[in-house]
Amino acid sequence: MGMGSSFILFIVTLLLSCCLVHCGPLSFQPLTPNFTASFLNFIDTSGAFLSSPNGTFKAAITNTKSQERSYYFVIIHSESHVVVWSANRNLPVSDSAELRLSVDGIALFNDSGDPIWSTKPFHSHTSSFITSLQLLESGNLVLVDDFNNSVWESFDFPADTVVVGQRLSVRKSLISSENKAELAEGNYELVVTENDARLRWNEMTYWKLTMEAKAFRDTNTPVEYMMIKSNGLFLLGANGTKIVIQVVLEELKSPDFRIAKLEENGHLSVKRFSKGNWVSEFDVPSDSCRVAFTCKKLGVCDGERCFCPLGFRISSEVNGSCAPIDSHLVMPASCNATLNVNNITELGNRVSYLRLENGMDYFANDFTESKMHGVNLSVCQNFCSKNCSCLGIFHDQSSGSCYMIENFLGSIWRGSDSDRSGYVKVISKPSSFDPNDNSSDEMSRFPVVALVLLPSSGVLLIIVIMAGIIWLMRRKRLMQISGKKFGRTDSSSSAEFDNISILGLPVKFDYEEIRVAMEDFRTQIGSGGFGTVYKGTLSDGTVVAVKKMNHLGAHGKKEFCTELAIIGRVHHVNLVGLKGFCAHRGERFLVYEYMNRGALDRTLFGNGPALEWRTRFGIALGTARGLAYLHGGCEHKIIHCDVKPENILLHDNLQVKISDFGLSKLLNPEQSSWFTTMRGTRGYLAPEWLTSSAITEKSDVYSYGMLLLEIVRGKKNSSFQPPNVTTSQSDSRERNMLSASSLGSANQPIYFPLFALEMHEQKKYLELVDPRVLGRVKSEEVEKLVRVALCCLHQEPSLRPTMVNVVGMLEGVLPLGEPQVQSLNFLRFYGRRFTEASMIEGDQEVNVFELHQQNRNLSSTTSSSYNSFSYMSSQQISGPR
Repeated sequence: MGMGSSFILFIVTLLLSCCLVHCGPLSFQPLTPNFTASFLNFIDTSGAFLSSPNGTFKAAITNTKSQERSYYFVIIHSESHVVVWSANRNLPVSDSAELRLSVDGIALFNDSGDPIWSTKPFHSHTSSFITSLQLLESGNLVLVDDFNNSVWESFDFPADTVVVGQRLSVRKSLISSENKAELAEGNYELVVTENDARLRWNEMTYWKLTMEAKAFRDTNTPVEYMMIKSNGLFLLGANGTKIVIQVVLEELKSPDFRIAKLEENGHLSVKRFSKGNWVSEFDVPSDSCRVAFTCKKLGVCDGERCFCPLGFRISSEVNGSCAPIDSHLVMPASCNATLNVNNITELGNRVSYLRLENGMDYFANDFTESKMHGVNLSVCQNFCSKNCSCLGIFHDQSSGSCYMIENFLGSIWRGSDSDRSGYVKVISKPSSFDPNDNSSDEMSRFPVVALVLLPSSGVLLIIVIMAGIIWLMRRKRLMQISGKKFGRTDSSSSAEFDNISILGLPVKFDYEEIRVAMEDFRTQIGSGGFGTVYKGTLSDGTVVAVKKMNHLGAHGKKEFCTELAIIGRVHHVNLVGLKGFCAHRGERFLVYEYMNRGALDRTLFGNGPALEWRTRFGIALGTARGLAYLHGGCEHKIIHCDVKPENILLHDNLQVKISDFGLSKLLNPEQSSWFTTMRGTRGYLAPEWLTSSAITEKSDVYSYGMLLLEIVRGKKNSSFQPPNVTTSQSDSRERNMLSASSLGSANQPIYFPLFALEMHEQKKYLELVDPRVLGRVKSEEVEKLVRVALCCLHQEPSLRPTMVNVVGMLEGVLPLGEPQVQSLNFLRFYGRRFTEASMIEGDQEVNVFELHQQNRNLSSTTSSSYNSFSYMSSQQISGPR
């Protein structure tokens, strides 16, 4: 269709449509049947032919690349120009195509007049016909019949994006685009199930919503749909009346715009368009190595880079993916008939398996059932060899489980702690040696001559010798390649660890490299129960903090490395990252990322400028999120066991990160009594630490409660500090009376947790605030932190909230808990005994162990309440992983 005829047809159709609807501009009104649009002539230059009532969205025919003649029927958000829906993602059309609206629906025709996309006929009775096409202010494109019923909606057929108010039901999914410049469907998919939301690649799951620390499960009601709202992302059930899982986000303010999009890189992102810019609010998976194809086929992801496993190389023949170094081996395609193999026996004789290094796992193994249980490796491999769809296996030696990689081969994840060992299926080419290699030719001819000249015993001996030579040569070649690829060899200082292979073990640094980086350990920046910390700079310019470990237990090398592997695999924005370790003559060094603002205690208790309340709240929330992740967000539960300001580190813009998590497992179990009396830690220990009771994550919750009170006050919980003084005389008299009754005179020490309990009972929360920020904080803001802290301090662990619930209360998602006074009465005893002991000993840090021993018999409910839990003994220090 030429431009002239298209223009005439468009004008005629435009006039006809305006007459039919009897209303204002066409761009703001529904279109009626008999509307036909050529792709060259539209209401505006962007290709828009229909707008929502307020112009927020527009329906258009447009192309994603101005230099190409590939057009799509789409819905666009007007201000951000982002495409939120597309009809013909996989079938772009030329500029000669047409979009037609009739009584049967919408249809898109190519330049040959053939329909390439359409809505189905919806009227079940001859009296029902499509009367208009409407674009709602929500962004939903709907077809309306002559009974004013919506018979088709674009919201029911999502592409890669959902907008606020749009439902993604369990029967629908989002499919990513192939790349940023194309709308064609890629291989990533977001699927809503009855109990979760999952990300999949070629139908293999690699992430689920409940893995994220920010996702809170409210009920076990079956999920019906996912929805983006003004205050977050929700999985809803019971016809929308029950919240099953929620991710709370900042309340959306007009005219901001929010979408959830499955990106072309396999990430699910929730982002907000505000003041002309996109702001990322939720981007998952938080660990990019969990994305199925992040490092292409068989590429290994270790968090910072992609590389090929030992025995493999990057090959341009497979689009930058990994292929065997041995050119005589090929990885089969799934059920590929091009191998020219006559029968399964012939193929089986040519199948072998290349073993992956320890610490490597396949992204989908944690989300799939094993094919067989209780079998050995040989049975697992034979099962794969007979299955043309099998491309590799993972075998769990301890359970005998056999996991199969079928049809598609994605990336490998480095850092798993499972006992699974991976094997990649390869097939040898028909020719065993390179015909152009003269030495290979001579070697291949030699055994033939030997068969003629030598007796059978001699032939056997030569075959064994030749096989050994070939094996040694190949092993040497692979070792050389491996050395070049990894670029770092371990010196004798860490030779004791060379033969230890642990899943996910961090980088081993050379002692000399550590010594030079630390300038002979000249710059000490901290010390604590676990060791002394130094600042240094690695040879590549990276600034690091190196902790020289003290008080190590009598662990074997393998146990030590296992614990380091677990710590090294934990990645969260509120946790300090472990970069590696060094072993030298019995000494152990841990290399961490450097936090340039130091520990929280320096900023909170120091003489510098006081932290503003908003900053204190951010530190409290960040710490809670980090602990929530340790307790339930990572694969293995980690109990910190030493939550205190000295272990909360600050970076630029006061970004908060928890350090020293998991290190208690490196201590000798017999040293638990030492651990409970470490200086600087006693004031944060939960009561169960000081008895024979079990240690669980609720012990960390108690310590967090103590930390929270110190954040509120700006001083240690056990220190000399008079109550706040204000200008009100009546209030001053009340405070003086309170001081005389429970806290002693102004020059006596205050046990602040007891003071907080008493002020909570009297609803006088501003009495608890750091005087330096008094007047710049509201009472209800202080109340939130104080109530959360007191709930965390309950003597019975069962009454303490989980850290996930603490995060929910701080974020406003969950209602504030109500402190149970009967479970906090032990603080009154602590407070009195603390004051007496401090006056006698003149020591501001009274041994809480002794106080608790005196109070053990005051509560008969404590020990029995512990029995309802299934935990380990406190002698094991950090609890189950």
